[in-house]
Amino acid sequence: MKITGEFYKGVFLERLNRFVAKVKVKEEEHLAHIPDPGRMKELLVPSVEVLLRKVSLNKKRKTNWDLLGVYTPTCLVSVDSRLPNDLIAEALMNSKLKEFSIYQHILREYTYGSSRFDFLLRTNDQKCLLEVKSCTLVKNGHAYFPDAPTLRGRRHLLELIQAKNEGYRACVIFVIQREDASVFSPADEIDPDFGEALRLAVSEGVEIFAYRCEVTETSVKLKEQINIIL
Repeated sequence: MKITGEFYKGVFLERLNRFVAKVKVKEEEHLAHIPDPGRMKELLVPSVEVLLRKVSLNKKRKTNWDLLGVYTPTCLVSVDSRLPNDLIAEALMNSKLKEFSIYQHILREYTYGSSRFDFLLRTNDQKCLLEVKSCTLVKNGHAYFPDAPTLRGRRHLLELIQAKNEGYRACVIFVIQREDASVFSPADEIDPDFGEALRLAVSEGVEIFAYRCEVTETSVKLKEQINIIL
């Protein structure tokens, strides 16, 4: 998936709140929008090099920069939590995910129960609820989700169990927005309730998948599945 725009390398200075960072570009300080409300404490550290995109100001924006990526010693990490949904949508429409290639109809943002799920996939005789989760936390090649407690994520899993019991196929894809991960697990130390819910969901027939990505300054590519350890 191509990422378009006017890109610059900068330096992260500090995070002012969940969505705004102070950065430096060519010795000038600016405010940048962070398109991921996750904590990302291991990534957004002072003086780390970041990838920025310059954008036009409008009534809905208070900054004219987007903070899209963080350079680590092993790879460039995408920190745009909006991107995985578009990435999976593109893969579904182009039949690039063999696990979901049977579905002819793809509907985004489908409400079931009290949750809005990322996709409803349909054939003539089967419905599949699919939720996509963005993952950026990796330690020594091991990816973890979440990087902060998530009541919403736990609720999604419990409602997927209910959907499975009502005849839906129910699935979750964890998109690791970096290429230096070879295994995925729930982050029990950060959110043990989510880990418990994920294991329960799997035991009840909810399917889970984890894919890593190849991230460059102008593209993000969905790569192969990685192993999951629950």
